[in-house]
Formats: sequence, C-alpha cells, structure tokens
Amino acid sequence: MTPPLPRTVRAVDTAQLLDLAQEAAMHSFSQRLPVDWLRENLAADATHYLFPTLVQRLTHRPEMPFQWRCQQLLTVSTGEQIWGLLDVLPGTFDKIPETLDTASKKDVVLRIERAVTVREWMERMAADSGSQ
Repeated sequence: MTPPLPRTVRAVDTAQLLDLAQEAAMHSFSQRLPVDWLRENLAADATHYLFPTLVQRLTHRPEMPFQWRCQQLLTVSTGEQIWGLLDVLPGTFDKIPETLDTASKKDVVLRIERAVTVREWMERMAADSGSQ
C-alpha cells in the first residue's frame, strides 16, 4: 500500500538538489532536469523548494518503487525563481529536514504558482542571448 502523499514543502540547498537530481538520473525517473544543466544554471548559494504533488508509479518498470512527483521552485543564477518537476523517492524525501513554518510553506506554494517554467525561462534566455 502506498503511504499518503506528504502535504509539506521542504527546503534544500544547491548541493542537496544536485544530489536529488543525481539520484533521479540514476533511476531514470521521468521528471528531472539534467544534473549538468542544474550545476550550470542554479545559483550556487540559493535555497530551493520541493512540494510533493502526486504519486508516480512506473508501470512499465514494476521493479521500481513509486516516487513523489514534486513541484520544485529553483533559484537560478539570474536570481529568478523558476518552476520545474522532480521525482523523488519517498525515503529520500523523508530524510530532508522539516525547516519551514506554515506561513513559509504557503508562501512557497504561491511563488510556485506564479513562477515561469524552466522551459519558458530557457527560451527567454536563448532569445535574450540571440538578440545580443
């Protein structure tokens, strides 16, 4: 039986996020950004946020455990916050300390809802660099 999806937000630093992305890549999870892309584009000293939103099962790979599909709020090198997705193993997510109060969690969820997607940000960056 699948445990209930946690209704919380967890904060991670850039090194922790890179570790999570590496784990997702190692398992070939479907929602993840390339570790090299993250290393190149994330603000090195930033805090990023994960908000589990659904249970993901890889029905074509029954040997794989389920994952929490998390919305992530990433702070990139330009200082902007952008929205993406990351599949995380529940045991890995549970090891991330609970550090945010209720008001902070609500604020993060609101910022996720207003943030541009990774794709939109990348397209804008490409257009900006092409016009220079």
